[in-house]
Amino acid sequence: MSSLDWKFSQVFGDRTQTQDVAEEDVVSAVEFDETGDFIAAGDKGGRIVVFERDHSKAAKKSRSSGPPKEVLPEYKFYAEFQSHEPEFDYLKSLEIEEKINKIRWCKRQNQARFLLTTNDKTVKLWKVFEKNLKSVSSSTVGDQAAKGQLVIPKLSTKQTVVAAAPRRIFANAHAYHINSIALNSDGETFISSDDLRINLWNLGISDQSFNIVDIKPTNMEELTEVITSAEFHPQMGNIFMYSSSKGTIKLCDMRASALCDTEAKVFEEAEDPSQKSFFSEIISSISDVKFGGEGRYIIARDYLTLKLWDMHMESKPVRTIRIHDYLRSKLCDLYENDCIFDKFECAMSGDGNHFITGSYHNYFYLYDREAKGSLCLEASKHLPKTKRANLPKAGKKKGSSKSDEVNPDAIDFDKKVLHASWHPKENLIAIAASNNLFLYSAPAAAAGGAPLSASSGGEATEERV
Repeated sequence: MSSLDWKFSQVFGDRTQTQDVAEEDVVSAVEFDETGDFIAAGDKGGRIVVFERDHSKAAKKSRSSGPPKEVLPEYKFYAEFQSHEPEFDYLKSLEIEEKINKIRWCKRQNQARFLLTTNDKTVKLWKVFEKNLKSVSSSTVGDQAAKGQLVIPKLSTKQTVVAAAPRRIFANAHAYHINSIALNSDGETFISSDDLRINLWNLGISDQSFNIVDIKPTNMEELTEVITSAEFHPQMGNIFMYSSSKGTIKLCDMRASALCDTEAKVFEEAEDPSQKSFFSEIISSISDVKFGGEGRYIIARDYLTLKLWDMHMESKPVRTIRIHDYLRSKLCDLYENDCIFDKFECAMSGDGNHFITGSYHNYFYLYDREAKGSLCLEASKHLPKTKRANLPKAGKKKGSSKSDEVNPDAIDFDKKVLHASWHPKENLIAIAASNNLFLYSAPAAAAGGAPLSASSGGEATEERV
C-alpha cells in the first residue's frame, strides 16, 4: 500500500458561527454520486443540498504560472431543495420527522440527475436538472407590429437555473421507521428496510412493492432482534445483505425464493463471555454495513468496533478494529445520556483497500485493509489545515505504566462524526460534523509500503451554505 498523505481540502458551513447550531441544520446524511462529481447532503430539517465538482477552478490553478503545486479537488454549491416536510399520523397519533435518513444517487441516464431520499416513512425520487429561462426578444417586435407586419417572436435564453422536482413518492409501505435504502446494480430497483421488513421497489412504480424479508414474529413478545441496515451487492443484482441488532449479517439470494426467510450466508462472531455485561446486546448492534472491493469484502460497524469480513469466510472476521475500547468504563454514563444508541456509519474506498468511520470529539479514523496503517483526524472548524488528532490521554497512574491510554473523561460526546462517504474513484472523503461538511483528499495510490499519514500542506478553501 502506498503512503496516503491526507490533506484538508474544503469545508461547507459557517465557521464564524458562535451561537448554538439549530437542530434542523445538523447534517444527517451524505453521499457521493457514481461519478464523484456531485455530493448530496441532507439535514434534520428535511433539506437536500447538492455540491458540484468545480473542474474549471482546478484547471485554472494547474495552468497558473510558477512552480507546479498540488491542486486539491474543489466543489461548489449546485442546488438546494426541501425534500421532506414534517407530518402527523392521526391514526397512530405519531409525529413523523422531516429528517433525511439516507440519500442514494441513481445511475445517470440523461442530462438530468436522479436521487432517492427518505425520512422515517416515505421514500422520494427527485429529479435535479438545469432549466433554461427564456424571454421574448422585444427589440423589433414593436416596430414590426406598428407597420402591420407579421410578428414572429424570438426566444432568447435569459438564464439557466437548477431545479428539483419529485418524480415518484414511495409511501405507505412501512409500519416502522425506515433505516436504509439501497439501489440495485440493475439501476431499476431498490430496497427500503425498516426494523422488521425489507421491501423491493421498482423505480418506475410507486404504488406497489414486494416484501422480501419479514422477521416480524406472530407474537411481538417473542421479538429478539430488529433489522438495522441493508445493502445490495455492487455487482450481483440478486444478492443483498442486512444487519441486525444481535450483531449478525445475513446474506440473501433473491433467486432462492420470493420471501428471503432463509439466508444464504450468516456472518456472526461469538461473544467473548468475559466481556458480557448488561450493555452487551446494545453495543453489539450493527449500525451500518457496506460492501467493498467489488463485493468481496464487508465492513460492519457496531458501537465499539469496526469489523472486516471476507465473503468467503463466515467463521470469523478478517479484522476486528477496536475503536471505542476506552469507553467500556463509561457505558453506564453513555446509556444515561443516550450516546450508547448513536449510529456510526462506515464507508469503503472504491478499490476496497481503505475504510473510514467516525467517533466522538469530531474524530474520524482511516484504516488500511492490509493492517499496514491507521490514521485519526479531527474535523474541526478551528483547524485550517489537516492535523493528526491528539487523543486525550489519561495521566500516569501510580504503580501503572499505562500512561498512553485514552482518557474518556476528556472526550466531548456532543461532537460526533456519524456520517461519511468515500469518492467512488479517488481518495476523497466527505465528513459530516454538526452542520458542516468537510472534504479531505489524498494523492492517488502508488507502489510502496508507507503507512497512512496526515499533512498540513495544500490549499484549503471554505464555503458557506
